[in-house]
This record gives sequence, C-alpha cells and structure tokens, in this order.
Amino acid sequence: GPDQWHKNYPIAKGRHQSPIEINNKDVHYDRSLLPWFASYDPGAAKTILNNGKTCRVVFDDSFDRSVLRGGPLPGVYRLRQLHFHWGSSDDHGSEHVVNGMRYAGELHLLHWNPKYSNYLDAVRRTDGIAVLAIFLQVGKTPKPEMKRILEEINAIRTKGKAAPFPNFDPSILFPKSHDYWTYHGSFTTPPCEECITWIVLREPIIVSSDQVS
Repeated sequence: GPDQWHKNYPIAKGRHQSPIEINNKDVHYDRSLLPWFASYDPGAAKTILNNGKTCRVVFDDSFDRSVLRGGPLPGVYRLRQLHFHWGSSDDHGSEHVVNGMRYAGELHLLHWNPKYSNYLDAVRRTDGIAVLAIFLQVGKTPKPEMKRILEEINAIRTKGKAAPFPNFDPSILFPKSHDYWTYHGSFTTPPCEECITWIVLREPIIVSSDQVS
C-alpha cells in the first residue's frame, strides 16, 4: 500500500505528495490567480481503454490541439488523457478530500507542458504536468454527458482492452462553475513524481449511483 511505496520510490515521502485534504480554514485567496480556459478539439480523441486500474480516454497530443491555459499555469498545456477514480460505495472513491468529505469519484484530465521535448521529459520537471480534477457526486439529476463514456465501458471490461473513441470533447463534462483550488503536488501512484500543478474544481458534477456501479 501507499505507506510502503517510499521503499522503492523515495519521493513518495516528499513534501509535495498528493492527494491532500483541502480544508477551508487552510485555503488562502490569491488575487494573482486568473480564470483557466480549456480549448479541446473533439477530433483529438482516439481510444478508450482499460489498463487494469481505471478507464482511460487517450487524446492526440502531438501538437497544441487540445489545451489548458490560464489559472496558475505559466503557459499552454496539452491534453494527453483523462481517467477516473471511484470506490466501492457512493461515499468514497475520490482521491482528494474536502473539509473531511470524500466524493463518490474523481475525474482527472492530464496535460503536459510542451516547452519540454515530450511527455516523459515533462514528468521530470516541477512545472511539467497540469491535472484538472473534477469531483463526482451521487445525486438525482446525473449529468447526461457521462453517457457517452459509460456506453463504451462494455467494450473494455477486461484489462488490456481498448476501443476506438472518436469525436469527444471532454469539456462537456465540466461543471457550471470554474472556481478552483490549486496547489503543487504529485502523481498519486508510483513513482509519485512531484511535477503536477493541480487545479481542483470546487463544484462537483452529478452522477447516479447506477453510473458509479
């Protein structure tokens, strides 16, 4: 488990490890932070796959086709993939915790800084990666845009399965409010590199209990 990861990956005991608990009493308002903007090309969506741990949608990141900018970011970041975290029940599954509460799930949109030569190079840099995180909250009015991804799940039920996933704009999954928390952190799985600027959206999107299942 995570408490043993540092034996093979020493950075897992670093000072900028994720996920964290976000407490209102510890959050500071920063006037210099700007709104963030995403410009995604639906044609960049390539495949949906099961890597044995999660459902992932992969995008073409060979040029600045789908990008995230603004907010705390120093420049443009390219969208590489999105994936989900979820749990065995509706009251846990998210990685980040807010004021002691864990959500049913969490969607991560992973981007990298193209000022570096490639994604693997960016992972080694403190400003190399930006992740936009969106909480999934179980409710009675689920976001209909989730259906597109859920319809494809049957095709990738086993590890290693992949299916074409063309013409998808992940910005349809955004909540109405773009308010966010931000901090400098890490990947949440080994090797736990501390290279991520996290943009955690305050407003969750609604999913049904059936969708989580």
